[in-house]
Amino acid sequence: MRPPLFTQIDVTQTAAESPTPQSTGLAEIALLLRQILLVQQRQTKILEELTTQVGNAQRQRAMELGQWRQANPHLAKKCREAAECLSRVQTEFLHQLTEEVNANFDNLLDGEFMFTEFVDRFGPRMAHLNGILQVLSQLSSPPSTANPSNNSP
Repeated sequence: MRPPLFTQIDVTQTAAESPTPQSTGLAEIALLLRQILLVQQRQTKILEELTTQVGNAQRQRAMELGQWRQANPHLAKKCREAAECLSRVQTEFLHQLTEEVNANFDNLLDGEFMFTEFVDRFGPRMAHLNGILQVLSQLSSPPSTANPSNNSP
């Protein structure tokens, strides 16, 4: 005897049955999304605190520089003059550096020794010159008149 082609299927759900795999998957996704949201909220709070701290440090530094400039106006003027002179020196140095790169491009590209020699010759001087210029520029720049933090108590 051959089994019947169609059988009867019970499609009613009883209370004792476990949730369907689809509803379990949706619950897990919802849980993961809530966890992601919590992590993002924590990261946002940390970034806000970091921004506040960095802003406070910058305002403090600007205030200290302003006080230094007021206490040493003659030296601030000398720093401005020195920064302008060193800026011209830096321009000439960059001119020499670019000429060197353009004249020896193939050697710098292919030769490890030539590249290392180039970096050793120009790198430290460039870094130190930039550092000195930055300090002189900060000490010589006029205080900001549009700084609202100076008006706060």
